[in-house]
Amino acid sequence: MTDPALQLIQSDTAEKWQQILADLITDPKELLEILELDARQNPLGEHGLEEFALKAPRPFVARIRKSDWHDPLLLQIWPDQREALASKALSKDPLQESRFNAAPGLLHKYQGRVLLTAAPHCAIHCRYCFRRHFDYAANTPGRQQWRQALDQIQQDSSIHEVILSGGDPLAASDRLLAWLIDELEAIDHLTTLRIHTRLPVVIPQRISPPLLELLARTRLRVVLVAHCNHAQELDQAVSGAFSELAAIGVTLLNQSVLLAEVNDNVDALCKLSDALFAQGVLPYYLHLPDQVAGTSHFQVQEEQGIALVRAMRARMPGYLVPRLAREIPGADSKTLLL
Repeated sequence: MTDPALQLIQSDTAEKWQQILADLITDPKELLEILELDARQNPLGEHGLEEFALKAPRPFVARIRKSDWHDPLLLQIWPDQREALASKALSKDPLQESRFNAAPGLLHKYQGRVLLTAAPHCAIHCRYCFRRHFDYAANTPGRQQWRQALDQIQQDSSIHEVILSGGDPLAASDRLLAWLIDELEAIDHLTTLRIHTRLPVVIPQRISPPLLELLARTRLRVVLVAHCNHAQELDQAVSGAFSELAAIGVTLLNQSVLLAEVNDNVDALCKLSDALFAQGVLPYYLHLPDQVAGTSHFQVQEEQGIALVRAMRARMPGYLVPRLAREIPGADSKTLLL
């Protein structure tokens, strides 16, 4: 039987992350006021804002340096005027995910694993997001439609791993996650549950006792792939969240996106790997940006990415050097470049 005091703590924690998620910064004027920035120095990109709203959690914004338009965290969330720049190399569906949308909420791109869009929303809108144009309206299943996706997984014994993505799967309620994980556990040939999430970094309060209890009790091996692009994103609260996940046996990995002006230099990348390792997380992938419309100012050329990873190898142990990759539609897996 659960101790009443523990139940109260769990309730307070759950309410806290939900309150943070419900109180995101969505008004550019408020963001500018908090960060003491002059909009005349970097005018708002109205086109980008209409297409992809501003969303930023307050714990994340608290790590941004004030009065600094070049802050690497701010650059990831500010709707820049350059989002309106058109390019033939960029498209709204650069990974052609619509080709692999086998059922509502289900993407089956690679052998042995499938992806479920467990939530249609994120806690933060990263301006370089490859799913900024994704049709979430058609991929937000109700229970009956989830049954269709689960039945497809049940019928394909070659699938051993399910990836929860989104949106951000940890933006979903504990109740929905518990139901979904219970349903997945009942499929005998599944062995691994992978969660791709930015929440432990942007709202570390999300790693609450009820969520930890849920992940600790599943028979599935749990791998959590965080998304952090810069060492400045990591603070004591994030470290605490990762420690709690590690304590229940969750494997912790990180994937980053190589972003122009944000982390496209060897010092920033090495500091990120060191900071992640200090928090018990291993670097996993360093992605070249997907060529999605509205992100031309984030793009980094393949040659530069290769040079940066080679420079990292000269300075760091191999286990702290992420694999440089890009995703090519129709390929059997991510394409490793180094």
